Amino acid sequence: MAEQFHYPADLLELLIKTIPRLVKSKKSVILFLQGAGVDIEDLAGVNATLLTSPGSITKYEIVRTVLTRLNMRGDSGLGPRRGVIRRVVEFEDFESCWEDDRLEAKGLVASVREAVNKKDAFTRMQQEREAERDQAQAAHREAQQRAARKRRKADDVKNRLFALFGMDDQPQERGRLLEGVLNDLFRAYDIHVRENFVRRTADSTIVLEQIDGVIELSGTIHLVEMKWLKDPVGVGDFGSHLVRVMNRANASGIFISNSRFTQSVISQCAEFLNHRTNFLCSLEEVVSVLQRQGDLVELLRIKSQAAIVDKKPFLEILS
Repeated sequence: MAEQFHYPADLLELLIKTIPRLVKSKKSVILFLQGAGVDIEDLAGVNATLLTSPGSITKYEIVRTVLTRLNMRGDSGLGPRRGVIRRVVEFEDFESCWEDDRLEAKGLVASVREAVNKKDAFTRMQQEREAERDQAQAAHREAQQRAARKRRKADDVKNRLFALFGMDDQPQERGRLLEGVLNDLFRAYDIHVRENFVRRTADSTIVLEQIDGVIELSGTIHLVEMKWLKDPVGVGDFGSHLVRVMNRANASGIFISNSRFTQSVISQCAEFLNHRTNFLCSLEEVVSVLQRQGDLVELLRIKSQAAIVDKKPFLEILS
């Protein structure tokens, strides 16, 4: 029996009809209930009545009195209540009944079993719903915690990025720090693959190329170039990035700069789209995402789609 606190009214009445028919005497009713786990204290009242005036109480009144007492006990009566139910649904020795009661007793026991099965099925469904609700709430809490962690990481990146604007007297150091800041930003949005690295010759003496970062966007590897320049990005600054992208099969490229892009760079990038996906991104766009607590992944996807579909390598998105 899955009922955790009290017998429902319909089940209580069914038990009151059933138990007296399973045994022949009033004392047998007491023994039946005692064998089901009912405490002697809960039987004391009806036992006293049987001793002093047995004719004043029926088998049905004994069962009603005891079960009502159990029902009023709440949690402390849980064990005995379940014991009574178990003993009834498992009852099979109908030879202990009066002959005239046997057929009806069998029918009543079957009715109790059916009622218990329905109750158990309902309880299981309720438990399943509660489990699903708990899982959904846990998933929601986890999602909130992930979002909060991402927000904290993004806020940290924003503060570090804003600090770079005050380093005009340290351009080289600022450029180096920019790589780390943006790599941490990609990591905060779970799109980071690899930080800046240098590829050298076999004897490790000559630097063949230096890559600022690598991310995966929409299932495609993107080489990321990051620049903090005083003047707009020209072909000389942009050309080496195109070479690095072309030297890798199926790789795409992203060029991020704090300064604007010359028209020649935008045109060269548009022509390059015939071979590989490559798009331009301003640092101002990144700052805008951080300020409005936007989605960096969505920003990059929109810019990538504009490059692929509309042949626009620099679709500036500031809101």
